[in-house]
Amino acid sequence: MMIIATPRLNLRCWKETDRDVFAAMHADPDVMHDYGGPISRTESNAKLDRYALAYYRHGFCRWAVESQEGVFLGYTGIMPSRPDHPLGSHAEIGWRLVRQAWGYGYATEAARAALKDVFTRVRPTEVLAYTAPDNLRSQAVMARLELQRDPTRDFTANYFGVKSWHGLVWVARP
Repeated sequence: MMIIATPRLNLRCWKETDRDVFAAMHADPDVMHDYGGPISRTESNAKLDRYALAYYRHGFCRWAVESQEGVFLGYTGIMPSRPDHPLGSHAEIGWRLVRQAWGYGYATEAARAALKDVFTRVRPTEVLAYTAPDNLRSQAVMARLELQRDPTRDFTANYFGVKSWHGLVWVARP
């Protein structure tokens, strides 16, 4: 099982035993605010399955993030876009942490490690990141990662059950 280690974190492949903590994170209204609210256990399980399958199909994925002591903190990593995405085919980085893990720099540390890994092993020419205009926490992570804002790629789509969700786009390059 692949593990990406940072000074404080391990990014690793998903295990069957992650389902409960993954679903609990998705049931938290604060954590899921940007997504339009909590999702069901069925939706959470489908998301975990999609993340796990991505590694085997593409060699990269959203990784489970845990402390060096093994405490589940959330996820971060790169996923291939959905086939019907308004920006076409691309790789996209994202993250989500349990509420107790906010404010410690874990999202930045984990995302930086995931980007380094994908640019080293898989070698895409770029990875996109996007978020809503009001998601200032994610925008701050993107700034700390030194991603470049690309307003020419901003898009509107039906995302997260919200009609006309507006995505602001940033770009990471090797």
